[in-house]
Amino acid sequence: MQPAERELLRETLDRAFGALDPARAGAADATLRELGWHELLHAEPLDAVEAVFRALGRANATASVLDDVVAGRLGVEPRDDLAVLLPAFSTWDPPGAARDGVRASGIGTARVATASELLVAGRDATGRTMTATVPIESARAELIAGVDPGMGLHAVQVDLTAAAAVPLDDRAWDDAVAGARIALAAQIAGACRTMLDLGRAHALEREQFGRPVARFQAVRHRLADALVAVEALDATLSAASDAPAALTAALAKATAGRSARTVARHCQQILAGIGFTTDHPFHRSMKRTMVLDGLFGSSAELVLDVGRQLVAARRVPTLIEL
Repeated sequence: MQPAERELLRETLDRAFGALDPARAGAADATLRELGWHELLHAEPLDAVEAVFRALGRANATASVLDDVVAGRLGVEPRDDLAVLLPAFSTWDPPGAARDGVRASGIGTARVATASELLVAGRDATGRTMTATVPIESARAELIAGVDPGMGLHAVQVDLTAAAAVPLDDRAWDDAVAGARIALAAQIAGACRTMLDLGRAHALEREQFGRPVARFQAVRHRLADALVAVEALDATLSAASDAPAALTAALAKATAGRSARTVARHCQQILAGIGFTTDHPFHRSMKRTMVLDGLFGSSAELVLDVGRQLVAARRVPTLIEL
């Protein structure tokens, strides 16, 4: 996709999500269907994921397209009535395992409430990765009313008694995890931009001692530190796009979580009291990044995992040619 096409797609998505009614369930998914999301994902997977998930983060919109990203990476044709069982919070192993008998548990997006089938990945007794597609009636889903209930995540348990398992190359699951991490990191990047914009706007509008607080050096330093964190995340995402791999995806996701905390901390201080209230939109983006950070491994856990890999390999790989 050419730069001009990317910019046009970005503007289109921002306008479309900006016009959504946040109270209407499935509004973002319906908008993406109208824009040809599945066709775009098939034709330009990298650009489609980055553009769509960044736009979702900027608008704090809720969509279930993460299911499509994971399904596609697992070699299954994405469709609107197919939900995917995601790993439990803060984990990234397949949600089904032989030790769980004929049941699997994990997280489902808002799509589990409307889907007709559920795609489940797991490991058998020999450690092989398997997938099974089961009727949604085999699953029990309960809405997670946590820090961000508007995201529509569900705690899901599924009965796999009569499921026909299909062997899957282990690399396919690793690829699905990498794809999900890039998507989530892009969504966090969009939310970080929104938090920074809200903090900057408040600094320009709020006056103390007869002048905008944006003119105070301490406020400028916080805005500068937040901007550095956002730009660092963008650079890491660009590197992961230039050199796609499991490691670069993990580093992008880890950087996203850390950047989100940095941006949220500084912008919360700039917003002061109003930033703690539900009257101001800041809390929605901050809470969304907290949830997104935990999906497919939190930043803290990913850093530890990458460190273990480096110690085991006893070498630092070249991630991208400069």
